[in-house]
Amino acid sequence: MEYIEEFDKLKTKVLKYVLYKKRTEHEIRQKFMQDSGDMLNDVIEHLKEIGYINDLDYIDRAVLEFINLKNMSIKEIEYKLMTKGINKNLIDNYIYTNKEKLVEYELNSAKKIFLKKRDQLELEDLKYYLKKKGYMRRNN
Repeated sequence: MEYIEEFDKLKTKVLKYVLYKKRTEHEIRQKFMQDSGDMLNDVIEHLKEIGYINDLDYIDRAVLEFINLKNMSIKEIEYKLMTKGINKNLIDNYIYTNKEKLVEYELNSAKKIFLKKRDQLELEDLKYYLKKKGYMRRNN
């Protein structure tokens, strides 16, 4: 009986954390691992089964947010997602599946950055800046 009470208590804490802002499984583990031990695995699995924790959905929402609010290269998006502890294979698969949309977004982002910084930087410095940010070189 005590396990069920502790499980529900931990589930409520994790659920509040996830509902406040969508989190990755890794972020949840980092936040709650010290005070919950093995029970955390059970809570995470339960919340994954009912759809509150889903790293694929997290990737989709995060990329959509990046596209709407920021100018980023595909490499920067990949790095941001990796810092959230998302499995690299999940990220790579998402990028592969959505390559056309992401390449178009990256190209538009590079154009926006170019237009914004063209008066501040020499052309070679601007090319270097974009390359450093992870933008791909395209000849089209």
